[in-house]
Amino acid sequence: MAQTFFRDTWAEVDLSAIKHNINELNKFHHNSKKIYAVVKANGYGHGDIPVAKAAVEAGASVLAVATFDEALRLRRAFSTIPILVFGRIRPSDIQLAADHQIALTVYQSEWLEQAKQYTNDSVDLHVKIDTGMNRVGIRLEEEAYDVIKGIEASPFQLTGLYTHFATADEESVEYFNAQKDRFEAFYHRIKHLVSSEVEVHVGNSATSLRYKEDLYDAVRFGISMYGLYPSEAVAKNTSVNLQPAFTLYSHLAHVKQLEAGESISYGATYTAKGKEWIGTIPIGYGDGWIRKLEGFQVMIQGELQPIVGRICMDQMMVRLSQPFDVDSKVTLIGKSGGNVIQVEDVADYLETINYEIPCMINERVPRIHT
Repeated sequence: MAQTFFRDTWAEVDLSAIKHNINELNKFHHNSKKIYAVVKANGYGHGDIPVAKAAVEAGASVLAVATFDEALRLRRAFSTIPILVFGRIRPSDIQLAADHQIALTVYQSEWLEQAKQYTNDSVDLHVKIDTGMNRVGIRLEEEAYDVIKGIEASPFQLTGLYTHFATADEESVEYFNAQKDRFEAFYHRIKHLVSSEVEVHVGNSATSLRYKEDLYDAVRFGISMYGLYPSEAVAKNTSVNLQPAFTLYSHLAHVKQLEAGESISYGATYTAKGKEWIGTIPIGYGDGWIRKLEGFQVMIQGELQPIVGRICMDQMMVRLSQPFDVDSKVTLIGKSGGNVIQVEDVADYLETINYEIPCMINERVPRIHT
């Protein structure tokens, strides 16, 4: 079905970049690791179903998400591929997971006992071990013993065991090594309870790009599947060449000339110092292009144009270097001429991480998957 929209603001997602990044990871690990394609948060803002399709075509074996709703949405599009939910679901929804063959994360024996009251059907479970992220997970061996024994005494199947590293993207490896050692010791002491068929996965994007050893059976490819390095430290310490998949465009909707002393937008926070050409672009904080980006830049025909005045809900203004034509293409993220605005440039300006940028561009901005 052709994609139809009527906005002059849109994002383009290059699915060949998604495939390239998976292929690069496979080459790095000599095709020795199963790949979980992480498509939570609508594929990190890229579009979950098109990205998942490209990932599977490139060789990903499992789709992973944060919420049960995300998993059910994917199951409607993918009837057979394994899907894992990282987050907790309500015990009362366990039958729905069984019906749709969705694997779940468990880290509470109480949850397990409650879930058994709602189904007699088999459900695949992955046990989450907390080695230092201190978000969710089992912290003590006694807890792990109770959960694993509880699974054995239920209709459910233990099919996975995993942990998550908190600082794999940092230059210092001290905390990472402490977590790794903690998991290895933990796994060694409970290994006799676990079948050899249980899949062990510890590698997030940062870990999978930096380390080839001690990654067990699989890696979870999240932010870097989209062509974004988790940090500068990771970019410097990996040989994997990633290609960004996300670009963001618009068009000039209006061009006018202001006289010296005239002000722009709410609060009159910018005042023209002389005669200035001003362009209006139909994107604003209602799309996720937030007000804090006032003062940042966009590109028209390869030239940088600063954002002036407060960004409105639906529009923003830029100071133009010349009177560009209405409908001229505007690049907010991507390449234009010989210049480029990277996701990281936007993130640095906002004093945040690159993960947040495509996620904050909301569903009001259409996605074109190329």
